[in-house]
Amino acid sequence: MSTVMVVGAGLMGSGIAQVSAVAGHEVVLRDIDDAALSRGRSSIEASLGKFGQKGALSADDSEAALGRITTTTDLDAVAKADIVVEAVIEKVDLKSELFAELDRLAPQGAILATNTSAIPITRIAAATSRPESVVGTHFFSPVPMMKLCELVRGLKTSDETLSAARAWAEGIGKTCIVVNRDVAGFVTTRIITALVNEAIWLVESGVATAEDVDIACRLGFGHAMGPLATADLTGIDVMRNATLSVYNETANPKFYPPELLTRMTASGDLGRKSGHGFYTYED
Repeated sequence: MSTVMVVGAGLMGSGIAQVSAVAGHEVVLRDIDDAALSRGRSSIEASLGKFGQKGALSADDSEAALGRITTTTDLDAVAKADIVVEAVIEKVDLKSELFAELDRLAPQGAILATNTSAIPITRIAAATSRPESVVGTHFFSPVPMMKLCELVRGLKTSDETLSAARAWAEGIGKTCIVVNRDVAGFVTTRIITALVNEAIWLVESGVATAEDVDIACRLGFGHAMGPLATADLTGIDVMRNATLSVYNETANPKFYPPELLTRMTASGDLGRKSGHGFYTYED
């Protein structure tokens, strides 16, 4: 695949664009306005700069990767894409509307991928006339650092689509797992939301502090990062939306967002991106 179009220039979309460009793909990054595109490109430049400072990427390679990324507000640019990766906010109506447009504009044979972390692929694919070409490619934040890509089959995703999506994801440096049934939350979101919800309950009930809950998971279970630090990194609002999405699909009370998660979202304590969540962060 030579041309990748990423729809959504936020944290996830810009990261997907970056790793695709570094791997040698021509990338079109699309968002609804120039301000969002400018923020996305600045984020990519800053991230590439950090890789350069660590000696993981040369200045020439960084410049070449940036040169392979073009930005646009025009969704019609999808007409030249081999794979389209949607990375907009987790709202099923918005994603369905977007995929209906991608179905109309994208060339036949193009892969239509969604970066959703919880919404069933079958539901998104139903907005198109080619559900066999729709697949879940769930990346993890920050995309340039995190090695996992969760590939998710919808009910009608073809073997060819899954195989091509895997080849692309592995080609940009990711290790893939395959989810053969697109239950809400797939594998990783179901595990992390259940863990985070229980960790939050322990904190809001006064059983233990956030720090001690995270220490317990790191030192007791060998986790690289505790669940509450993970929630801060992911985004408290993103975590709440994911838990609520899984709950709405399953009606399983273990996935219902704890009250503290809802209050933190309402107050703007969103984790690393706001400077404060379960922990306080400085620039």
